[in-house]
Amino acid sequence: MSWSDLTDWWLEELSGDPAYEQIVTPLLLEVLEPAPGRLYLDVGCGEGRVMRHLSALGSIVQGLDVNPDLARRAGGVVGDMLALPFGDGVYDGVYMILTLEHVADHGAFFTESARVTRPGGVLALVMNHPVWTSPEATPIADIDGEVLWRPGEYFSRGVSVMAAGEETVSFHHRSMSDLLNAASDAGWALEHMVEQPHHELEDQAGIPRLLACRWQLA
Repeated sequence: MSWSDLTDWWLEELSGDPAYEQIVTPLLLEVLEPAPGRLYLDVGCGEGRVMRHLSALGSIVQGLDVNPDLARRAGGVVGDMLALPFGDGVYDGVYMILTLEHVADHGAFFTESARVTRPGGVLALVMNHPVWTSPEATPIADIDGEVLWRPGEYFSRGVSVMAAGEETVSFHHRSMSDLLNAASDAGWALEHMVEQPHHELEDQAGIPRLLACRWQLA
């Protein structure tokens, strides 16, 4: 399976789900705090929806995606997320939305994003919460209807494979400490973190669904 095989599935997901506009994009804006005239890199830019949003706010945005169909729609470039095809210290900020969980080597991403960011620049991520991505993790309901959470193998790295139309997508799990320590090792200092519950299911309001973080490069 290549990422190009997922183009139609991804576009259909976006068109039928208001959560991206109502939840995900505002969460990214909260942690990124984009400024007019600043240059940002959208890693895993998809068809460019968030790029256009930031451009409307006066920021300058470039996009990169491994899917050539989506990169072309966004006006971005095709490239490896673990070997960013850009020079050192180019960007005022880098951001990634719901993509890190599909990257096998998160440490390499933190290192590469630091390389292409100027000192004092920022990194903003919105991702599925690590509690959610644990292999075998799932909500369960008891006999009274109360929804609880089975944590699965939270402290073990693993991969969950989920259906994506007629294809599948892999979700790489790593614990919160894995993520934060990898970012710190790459030179990123955590400034702000937000944990978001499920936006649709009231009975899962106590279960974290999304995680958003903002780091600054020393």
